[in-house]
Amino acid sequence: MEETTPRITPHTTPDGSGVLLSGSWTAARLAEPVTWARLQSALRDATTPAAAAWTWDLRSLQRLDHTGAQLLWNAWGHQWPTHLLILDAQRTMLARIEQFAVPPPVLRRMSAWQAFLLLGSQVWFLIDHVRGFVRLIGQLLLDLLRLARSPAKGPWRDVSGHLYHIGATALPITALVGFLIGVVLAYLMSQQLRQFGADAFIVNILGLSLIRELGPVLAAILIAGRSGSAITAQIGVMRVTEELDAMRVMGIAKGYRLVMPRAIAMALAMPLLTVWTTLAALLGGMLAADLTMGVTPAYFFAALPRAVQVSNLSLAVGKSVVFGLLIALIGCHYGLRVKPNTESLGQGTTASVVTSITMVILVDALFAVVFKDIGI
Repeated sequence: MEETTPRITPHTTPDGSGVLLSGSWTAARLAEPVTWARLQSALRDATTPAAAAWTWDLRSLQRLDHTGAQLLWNAWGHQWPTHLLILDAQRTMLARIEQFAVPPPVLRRMSAWQAFLLLGSQVWFLIDHVRGFVRLIGQLLLDLLRLARSPAKGPWRDVSGHLYHIGATALPITALVGFLIGVVLAYLMSQQLRQFGADAFIVNILGLSLIRELGPVLAAILIAGRSGSAITAQIGVMRVTEELDAMRVMGIAKGYRLVMPRAIAMALAMPLLTVWTTLAALLGGMLAADLTMGVTPAYFFAALPRAVQVSNLSLAVGKSVVFGLLIALIGCHYGLRVKPNTESLGQGTTASVVTSITMVILVDALFAVVFKDIGI
């Protein structure tokens, strides 16, 4: 027989008022949003203090599984109603629910002392991360000194491989995003500059904003999400598969073979990607300015060197080197802290991306304050 919709119907018995349950109280039928909402409303009405003496008649139920029984048990407040008409099989199922049901945890307010202890634990957690990051920077400096002493024995094959994966394979996505950002900025600026007849100043605004700020930051954010997460995942998988332990047993320095090649490759790739992204953004802005304001590419090329000093490009390249080192070190830091389980790997990768992007924005703000008089 086809299952029927679960219902709660008020009815009158010789002993007084009550409710009659009918239909199929199964997981398949209770999963229907309309049915679930209607049953929740009916159960709230039938479990009010005024309805405490009502009789619950379950004998007309067509089917009752553990989901329906759990729903009734929760509505009854985890106790049997005073008046209940029920079949033996239904009583057995409800008794099983009573035996294994777990009441919801009691919400407790956090005291001031517990809040203080929680704050202290978070501070110590942050100090531990800072200490590990500083140790990683120190180890990188020592590894660079070792490389300077014997460059012929350096891991140049690893550096070239990381340089390809970090830099060359990121050229299409950075160019596309940079081009679109340039188009959007040009269209937005044209709407405002046209009101004041200052169409020619779009070259100054686009050139300064893209070369000095948006180009390096945009490239760094893209690389942090693309390559920073990959660095953390690669080293984290080595932790899960116990490759790091094998390197320790064989006497291979993790910093020299894992951290330093990635840091060097990122420091070399980021300036090139910054220039590449900035050029793509300028191209998009130039085309949009030509279409919306009639600023020709010839005028754009002629006015750009006069509007933007070379020091802005030098500042952007210098920032990009710092961004690259930060992204590589943060990715390696979280990768080395991954525990040998997949849950920690996912958490470490997420934390690496979020921390890298946050640090890029903070360091960019610091550069903007310190070098505010350069190139303006």
